[in-house]
Amino acid sequence: MRKPLTSHPEPDFIMKPEIKYLVIVCLLGFCGMGFAGDLNTLKKLIGTQDSLLVADSQGQILFAQNADKKLIPASTLKILTSLTALHYLGTDFRFVTEFYTDRDSNLKIKGYGDPVLISEVVAEIAETLSTKLGTFNNLVLDNSYFDPAPIPGVTVTLNPYDAPNGALCVNFNTVFFKREPDGSYSSAEPQTPLLPFALKKIAGYGLKQDRVILSQEQDEITLYAGAMFQYFLKQQGILNEGGIRLGKVDKTDKLIFRYLSKFSLQDVIARLLEYSNNFIANQTLLAIGAKVYGAPATLEKGVQAALSYAADVLKLKDIRLAEGSGISRENRISAKDLMVCLEAFEPYHSLMRHQGREFFKTGSLNGVKTRAGYIDDGTGGMYRFAVMLNTPGKSTDAVMSRLLNALP
Repeated sequence: MRKPLTSHPEPDFIMKPEIKYLVIVCLLGFCGMGFAGDLNTLKKLIGTQDSLLVADSQGQILFAQNADKKLIPASTLKILTSLTALHYLGTDFRFVTEFYTDRDSNLKIKGYGDPVLISEVVAEIAETLSTKLGTFNNLVLDNSYFDPAPIPGVTVTLNPYDAPNGALCVNFNTVFFKREPDGSYSSAEPQTPLLPFALKKIAGYGLKQDRVILSQEQDEITLYAGAMFQYFLKQQGILNEGGIRLGKVDKTDKLIFRYLSKFSLQDVIARLLEYSNNFIANQTLLAIGAKVYGAPATLEKGVQAALSYAADVLKLKDIRLAEGSGISRENRISAKDLMVCLEAFEPYHSLMRHQGREFFKTGSLNGVKTRAGYIDDGTGGMYRFAVMLNTPGKSTDAVMSRLLNALP
């Protein structure tokens, strides 16, 4: 962020405006001479469906080509989603999951969209509940805080980036397994049991080792979360005499434990950016929508919150958002818009992937390659860059190689 100019007494000699302008232009030209030759070689790498924008730590533009063109950002959109979360939820925000008992001795779990409810966390929660609970009847799962719809761009595949969203989910709605020499299946993660619930789904694919994703059909993702809690509760000696079913928490139910996530919002964003996790991105966007506009969380509410933040705070009024991860080809943003996001995100740049002098976020879709972030200038400042290649067959590697070599 630029520092405000300070006021000084007028000197005895007042430079004429036209002379002052000429001096400034000459100084800028002189300062830029070290960059111009090398950076200009980037022009031939940027086609009509591509853009590149580079600025120094003070925001002065060092190179710009098609900077105003609205292009598909792919996963660099996660920078804007992260900023939106920090704005509405706050850096100290933590997701919660609530546990209740009712008059029929049922244990109820209400989810609020925690995207990092992983096996280790479920085990820790079960240990805590063992001090508050004995046997119970049914395990009742309340997923009513979210009303998720299919995410634009997500297809029905086995790829983790297509995992669906929900209010009560564990392990990113994926199951990581391997096949033993005798043909049996086992978990590929020592902390995660391979439950019969998941085994039935895995057996139908006949794969040797992979991840499969759970679906929203027949409430599969929520019931799997329930089965995982049931397993770890049993490990703590807490048995349920009934089954697992969906339901809702009532006003008469007793809250026995409110789990506050061990991961802060900054921890969540770091995982989101490092692993480019689409599930985390849209879980967070849905939670933002509920925070701003009230439950239940919907994609429309999350998108509207992000657009409002972009327009009101970042002053970006001409972007197009379909969801928060970048998986949709309907998303549109310019390199100039991304540069505004980068300026706002700079205090959190350490949450990004780090390689050499660079902190960055990449994006990749069929025919789309993007990269945005920061390059250490060696003096305590950061260059900012946004590379958007929407020409099929191109890679950001050549652009970044020349850019890193050109910037001291």
